[in-house]
Amino acid sequence: MKQKIKLLGLLAGLCSGQYVSAQLKVNVKNHVAEVSPVMWGVFFEDINMGADGGIYAELVKNRSFEFYKPLMGWTIQQKHFREGTVIVQNRQEKESANPRYIQVLLNNTSKGELGLTNEGFRGMGVKKDVRYDFSLQYRTENSGIKLHVELVDEAGKTLGGETIELTPTNGKWTKKKGGGFVAGGTAMKGKLNIWLEGNGKVDMDMLSLFPSDTWKGRPGGMRADMIQMLADMKPGFIRFPGGCIVEGHDLSVRYQWKKTIGPVEERQLIVNRWNTEFAHRPTPDYYQTFGLGFFEYFQIAEDIGAEPLPILNCGMACQFNTAEVVPMDELGPYVQDALDLIEFANGDTNTPWGKKRAEMGHPAPFNLKMIGIGNENWGPQYLERLAVFQKAIKAKYPEIKIVGSSGTDPDGDRFNLLDTAMRRMKVDIIDEHYYRRPEWFLQNASRYDKYDRNGPKIFAGEYAAQSDKTVSVKNENNWQTALAEAAFLTGLERNAGVIHMASYAPLFAHIDGWQWRPDMIWVDNLRIHGTPNYYVQKLYSTNKGTHTLSIAGNNGVPAGQDSLYASAVLDRPNKEVIVKLVNASGSAKEELVQLDGATPAGKTGTVVVMKNELSTVNTLDNPEAVVPSAGTLPVKGNKISITLPPYSLTVVKIPVK
Repeated sequence: MKQKIKLLGLLAGLCSGQYVSAQLKVNVKNHVAEVSPVMWGVFFEDINMGADGGIYAELVKNRSFEFYKPLMGWTIQQKHFREGTVIVQNRQEKESANPRYIQVLLNNTSKGELGLTNEGFRGMGVKKDVRYDFSLQYRTENSGIKLHVELVDEAGKTLGGETIELTPTNGKWTKKKGGGFVAGGTAMKGKLNIWLEGNGKVDMDMLSLFPSDTWKGRPGGMRADMIQMLADMKPGFIRFPGGCIVEGHDLSVRYQWKKTIGPVEERQLIVNRWNTEFAHRPTPDYYQTFGLGFFEYFQIAEDIGAEPLPILNCGMACQFNTAEVVPMDELGPYVQDALDLIEFANGDTNTPWGKKRAEMGHPAPFNLKMIGIGNENWGPQYLERLAVFQKAIKAKYPEIKIVGSSGTDPDGDRFNLLDTAMRRMKVDIIDEHYYRRPEWFLQNASRYDKYDRNGPKIFAGEYAAQSDKTVSVKNENNWQTALAEAAFLTGLERNAGVIHMASYAPLFAHIDGWQWRPDMIWVDNLRIHGTPNYYVQKLYSTNKGTHTLSIAGNNGVPAGQDSLYASAVLDRPNKEVIVKLVNASGSAKEELVQLDGATPAGKTGTVVVMKNELSTVNTLDNPEAVVPSAGTLPVKGNKISITLPPYSLTVVKIPVK
């Protein structure tokens, strides 16, 4: 879904000759700091069905029968019941990555007598006039066996299908693709039926169904509308794959990037750590198939023009769950994984891991520049492990920037220990996280005003205002939370000399499969919408500028005085001054913005406004309750008079000579 910007009436409610309550001076010649090219980005984690059932377009759940319950998601359909017709086989000693498959026995079976039904991820979203491609791996010694594949809607009506004939394979596993079929209707929660016909025995695995309208039309690819929402933000970076899934509940289910590349059938499925994390949202069918693996993450970053920021396990599991750590004398393989990842991303095709990247279809390097060690880890046990990674990476790849974790909170003893130690270690970038009430964001807009400009840069790696409280099912993406974040982001932008990157978290959530809220973008099986929080960060990321400018009001830096928050940047290539203004009060404000040190290039500027009642939310049925509205405003000399509506974010762009 592309953002629709509503056109304001010319100057309506924005320009006024009324009494000016405050004056803001922007010094265009005083370039306080360069704005990082990667300033505003996105954070991806496979939570809330963000990958499987979300951005990864596979429609079949448990396609390789590797869930804890091998037939979870599947229903066996039998007209005449016979024991042993469908058997789950396990070849553990031969295929450690994908040991299970099903064996089906046919006894002169006709169509409609024996079949398998897959329910998909909270149903299958089926779109009229879109082609669907079915494939499987199979093995049989018998001829004449046929599969009748069909998509049906909620009422059981057939929307489309095809017949696939399986030929003998001489004991070898063979991949078979159908010719594809076009759906004749739409369904929000469709299902896949596979009816078998013939006589004999057939083994089947990796039963898969993809829509053809994936991102860039890639077979077995990603859901296009979800990636388009990211591309529209023009993000500077994408952090992946998380998040707490990097750590895992324990180290046995930690994220291991090497198991997420290569042929999809060789990628080892593991349980998602959000599977049983919250009693209020149990999700026993939540697994990671890694169809979206590290190669695909790098590819997506390249597609949308974002720098990749992979986060790797540092030898520590989630400290909230098991707090399991690998002994220091056994940390070597974890460090080697980091070194090998850099080679996979950047290495020449003559290197072992660069060759692996080339074999997957990308001979050119991905130009990785930074890497994160650990996610929300803390304590002395983290610091000693981080030091080992830092020494090894800098010795071999001194140009790679290292991102270290400051834990789960933006203050307190845990934070202070980590922050102090990492500054002493001269870690390149420190990752800070903030999940707090809107009031905290308003009160902390000046948080970075006194940070050391010569120390490590800061990555605001996970931020989200909580309308209720952290880990509450009552949290909403309402305008109050987005407005508070907009105010906080003025502080990040004013301090671009310290802040290197920032990203909201989590990114995606499925309306029928979430574990955590609030979230930036919500989807169901067919639709998608951005929250007010999405549009706020999009306004920042698409109006980034190149240099921070000094801005001051009647009472100094506008960071909450009289509920006003502001920042200003210069976009040097486009010769524009961009001023962001947040009115966090319930009353309109008359402001006069004066440019010092530059002459406007014309008599008009542009303005974009977001405003609404604080409780307003966007929904799938009403996706544009809170979205930006665009208009123009006059420029008189070097001054702009503007009215800031109650509870509003206003972005003003002024061409300058």
